[in-house]
Amino acid sequence: MSRFHVSISPEPDFAAPPSGSHLDMSSRHNKYSVLLPTYNERDNLPIITWLLAKTFKEQGLDYEIIIIDDNSPDGTLEVAKQLQRVYGENRIVLRPRAGKLGLGTAYVHGIQNATGNFVIIMDADMSHHPKAIPAFIRKQKERDYDIVTGTRYASGGGVYGWDLRRKLTSRGANFIADLLLNPGVSDLTGSFRLYKKDVLHQIINATISKGYVFQMEMMVRAKQFDFSVAEVPITFVDRVYGESKLGANEIAGYLKGLWSLFTSI
Repeated sequence: MSRFHVSISPEPDFAAPPSGSHLDMSSRHNKYSVLLPTYNERDNLPIITWLLAKTFKEQGLDYEIIIIDDNSPDGTLEVAKQLQRVYGENRIVLRPRAGKLGLGTAYVHGIQNATGNFVIIMDADMSHHPKAIPAFIRKQKERDYDIVTGTRYASGGGVYGWDLRRKLTSRGANFIADLLLNPGVSDLTGSFRLYKKDVLHQIINATISKGYVFQMEMMVRAKQFDFSVAEVPITFVDRVYGESKLGANEIAGYLKGLWSLFTSI
């Protein structure tokens, strides 16, 4: 019988837990490695780092934040170095690269340096709020899921700050991908996920797509490998600082990559 199935949790309660109400003790034996690929995120990086540190501290969890900067011209790496001095080298791990080499290879680079047994991937631009992480961890423990993925399109999820065109583009992209690939998840283009490290390593090694299609292929490979997947509703918030990296070239690349993925799997 296939192990691949999706379970959706109710909308998470994001209120700060009262004293003593941490996640169960078994979580404390785990370490969570957060991969943050960055390009021109100097304004967002201090905020997301502070929120991540706050979330893990409140929950009593061991963690590290791995920043993979692709030679940002806005000085993101210099900001990251300052954050490392504040939080410590054991919490902020810097793994910069020489140029803009893409999201997929950033994950490969990050996981090679991850020391946690769980890996969290998320955007550094504040589109994904760290307050959702405890809900991801609780969901993972329910049935020892291999992957927990955030969804904007299940009950309790949503998008804030997008115009109608952007919403229709995202919905259309997910509809086409679901029709062609049948991945078994409601938000195939999302990028806020919790993986068991060994599971992520296996999926990444099998993934060949580039750019935004990389995220989709990871879920398709998860189904192919019969990994168990759960979903947690999230609210995606459009970036606070900086410009969106999604443009006409990215959309064209997405459609081309989607077709290539459909014909090769």
